[in-house]
Amino acid sequence: QSQLVESGGGPAQPGGSPRLSCAASGFTFDYYNIGWFRQAPGKEREGVSCISSTGGSTKYADSVKDRFSISRDNAKNTVYLQMNSLRPEDTAVYYCAAQRIYPGSLSRCLSTTNDVDYWGKGTLVTVPS
Repeated sequence: QSQLVESGGGPAQPGGSPRLSCAASGFTFDYYNIGWFRQAPGKEREGVSCISSTGGSTKYADSVKDRFSISRDNAKNTVYLQMNSLRPEDTAVYYCAAQRIYPGSLSRCLSTTNDVDYWGKGTLVTVPS
């Protein structure tokens, strides 16, 4: 069974630095770009960051640029999202997604989910105000 499982969420302090993990199984992990998306209460889902299949290219939303860092370990079938300088507005359920590769896919990875083959169930990060 193909799946993605997120972990590392929970209560966090403003200014904190938790790390989220996304573990994949059941499919060829390095055939996919991997994206992190989040959905805050009452808001639409938004793209946070994504990483190419080799890990050589990354992309970030303006709201997290210079605070979050995405990486992947293909030997472990895992993608990480290092979150630094957390803010209350980072409170959300964070999802990882396996996105198909096609010409221009990384440039669109934050703005489309039509290319997602697999979604995780999400992990909640809460940052009090």
